[in-house]
Formats: sequence, structure tokens, C-alpha cells
Amino acid sequence: MTFADDSSSPQRLYTRSFLLMAAANLCSTSCFSCFLLFPLFIRDHGGDKAEIGLMMGAMSLASVVFRPWISRLVDRFGRKRSFVVGCVLQAGLSLTYLGFMDGTLAEIRLPLLGIRVIHGVAVAFCFTGGFTYIADIIPPYRINEGIGMFGVAGLSGMALGPALGEWVIRFYGFEGLYVTASFFALLALVLQFPLPESFSNDSRTRGPSFLAVLFRPHTFRVAVLALLFGVGLAAYGGFVAPYGESVGLPFVTLYFVGYSLAAIVTRLFGGRLADRVGEERIIPWALFLTGLGLLILVFLNGMPLLLVSGLVTGTGHGFLFPSLSVLALRGEPIGIRGKINGIYTGGIDTGLLCGSLVLGWIGNQAGFPALFVAAGGALWLGLVFFVFGVAPPLRRLKLNQ
Repeated sequence: MTFADDSSSPQRLYTRSFLLMAAANLCSTSCFSCFLLFPLFIRDHGGDKAEIGLMMGAMSLASVVFRPWISRLVDRFGRKRSFVVGCVLQAGLSLTYLGFMDGTLAEIRLPLLGIRVIHGVAVAFCFTGGFTYIADIIPPYRINEGIGMFGVAGLSGMALGPALGEWVIRFYGFEGLYVTASFFALLALVLQFPLPESFSNDSRTRGPSFLAVLFRPHTFRVAVLALLFGVGLAAYGGFVAPYGESVGLPFVTLYFVGYSLAAIVTRLFGGRLADRVGEERIIPWALFLTGLGLLILVFLNGMPLLLVSGLVTGTGHGFLFPSLSVLALRGEPIGIRGKINGIYTGGIDTGLLCGSLVLGWIGNQAGFPALFVAAGGALWLGLVFFVFGVAPPLRRLKLNQ
């Protein structure tokens, strides 16, 4: 087994490797988040809420179906190599959307769905490879802070992609959006190029299978929480933009900017909190806030409430994503971190898939407010599950130790 050779002290968090991978993550996520505006393309080509859910869910379906294979590659052949594969695929696939500019959605639906599926595989490679790389090089006693701060780069990309993308669409149309997305992926590829591999399994021992790791009780419970979190993200990624436009709001990206800004500030000023008090104390509050922010959208009537919702939901996300990730990874051997990260992010993708389809159906049947009631309720269901299904085993484990 070989590990990254960083000349910096192993006690340091912000090493050259950390900063370069964080910059690459920002660009990769910016590529992905440009497609948060893809529902507008679907609508312009005659799609309704259910079609939006189908197209947005196709990426998540691919991530779920291929996640065991992707996670095995991350553990077997390396984190950086997996990230490279994702960047190359994202750069090329973003340009393939240029071939679907003409025609109604009915005419381009099937080939477009195929592209969305492959796109989902690309994003899964980037997310799983990048986050596992960072988990390998972070000092263990700063793992919450490190994953949270690495996530700041991703959250910045989640704001940058839609904000720049909306401006590009105004002046250059969706063609400009897809070229911009491809540029971001290529920039991510260049930024990570100097990095050494963080872990390569040279042993012929395969280790436990993906399913064996998944059905360990603790890992499975975290996967359930990740799934419910993903339902909330489906509402954020697929339905906020068309909802804002349906009520006549001029700049729906204000929500995404507020969301990302709140999550970034939360991690900048509260990054070490979970390391000090324990992620199990942070997660219930994070679930509550994330759900509350989505429920605020039920009453959307103007830009101020749109911003408030983004800020509240983003604050919850700012704590929830790294805390759940660390809850899954803490104390686990390095050789299965790819699988654990795959299960965690795969749980989120499963929630995105189910959420996109179910929320799209709810939106068509009962409107956007009912859709956001369901999404917020999923997060509060996660809160109940954590309090009664996850916290008691954690307490027993600590007592036994």
C-alpha cells in the first residue's frame, strides 16, 4: 500500500495537497452546479414538473446503480485516478448537450436521458474520489473541520455555477452554459494534476464487498439518514428555480447564493465545533434547520423569503454534510473508505433519485407548496430516526469503550 507524500507536517490541515484538491473540487462542483439550471432548459422544451424530476433523477439513478463499482475502483485503483476519470467525463459530456438544442422534449427525451445517466456516473467519480482523497490526508483529530472546509470549496462551486450560468444564459443561451460547464471540468483536471495518489491498494486482498460494508448496522443507519438528506437536496436542486420563476421572482439564483453563503460561513466559524462536541450532537440540529429552510418555501411570496429560506437551509447543510460523513468514516480502516464514502454519497444520490421522481409527482398533483412540505418533512423524519434509531447505539458503544 502506498500513500501520498506531502512534504508538510502530518499535523497540518491546509497542506498543498489539501488546497489543490479543494480548488479542483470547486471547479468540478461548478461544472455540476451549472446544471442546476437544467430544469429551465427542460421547461423551455415543453417539459413539466414530472419531466424535470425524471431528467434530474436520471443522474442520481446512474450514481446509485454504478456506485458499488465506482466505490470499488476508488479503493482498488486510487482516489486521484477516479477523480480524473470523473473530470474527463464531465468535460466531454457537458459539450454533448449542444446536440440537443433543437426540437421538443418528446423528440430528444430518450437520447438526453442516456446522456444524463452517463453524466451521473461522471459526477459520482468526482465526488467519491475527491472526498475519499481528502479523508486520507486530513489529521484524524481535525476530520470534521477538514471535511467541512473541503466542502466549502464545493459549496462555493454550488453558488458559482448557477450564478455565472444564469448570466451566461442571458447573453449566450444554453449553448454558453454547456461550454462554461465543460471549461470548469477541464480546469479541475489541470488543478489536480500535480497531486500524488493518496492511497493505492497494491495488495491482492480484495477486502469486504460493497454490500458487506453497506449492511453493517452503523453504516446502514448513516445511509438511511443520507437518503433522507438527499430528498431535501432533490427539492433544492430540481424545483427551487422553476418555483421561483412561477411566482415571478426575477433572480432565483439568490436562493442558491444564500444557501451556499450560509453553509460556507457555518463551516468557517463553526468548523471545529463538531470535533469538540462530537458530530452526534450537531446532527439533530442540522436536520432540523435543513428541514425548516425547505418548509419556509411553502410561504414563498417574494425575494426576502427566498433568501431567508436559502440561508436557513444552507446553515443546516453546512453542518449536516460533514457531520454525517464523519459519522460514517470515523474509526474505519483506510482500505474501505472508498466504499464507505460510496455508501454515504450513494445514499444521498438514492434520496435525490427518489426525491426527484416523487417530489415531481407531488408537484404536478398538488403544486409546489406541497412539494416542499414533503421535502422538509423528509428531513424532520430523519431527525426522529436519528434520535430514536441512531443515537442510542452510539451511546451504548461509547459506554462499552
